[in-house]
Amino acid sequence: EAELLSLAQRGDLDAFEQLVIRHQRRIFSLALRLTGNVEDAKDAMQETLIRMHRKLGQADSSRPLGPWLYTVTVNVCRDLGRLRQRSHLIPMDDWVAARADPSANPESLASGRELEGHLRSALQTLPEKERAALLLREMEGLGTEEVARILGSSKVTVRSQICNARIKLRRFFAKRLEGRP
Repeated sequence: EAELLSLAQRGDLDAFEQLVIRHQRRIFSLALRLTGNVEDAKDAMQETLIRMHRKLGQADSSRPLGPWLYTVTVNVCRDLGRLRQRSHLIPMDDWVAARADPSANPESLASGRELEGHLRSALQTLPEKERAALLLREMEGLGTEEVARILGSSKVTVRSQICNARIKLRRFFAKRLEGRP
């Protein structure tokens, strides 16, 4: 990847294209989780790739490109949220439908959709920074230090955000199990 990045920084479009191919799926996945909407995630991915191209010279070829792109993606999603004046996720029905396994039996599909729906609802209750910290740590598998760097926070703050998010999710699911809204 370092060689591709170095070539792309010197203007090699094929190398840039290879970097895009390597990272576009993860960028989209993170953007989808952060925005909660397929169209917004596509917009965020496109804007992330544009910013990547414009600011490729700022990327350090001695470090993995992924965390830098996560930072850009998180910032783009924040910008989109501000632009559209939204503070919460919106339903991801298109995403759930796209992920459904056509060979699965109808009962497991329904159960999976119901579980995903509860998870989406739970994520909607989290503040933006807690949601981003939790998703980067748990869904993207990044370390606390990387998450802190991406979000522009300290490691202590990230740990606190993740802990708070987990507590809130547990409470959310506990209420659901009790049958309360």
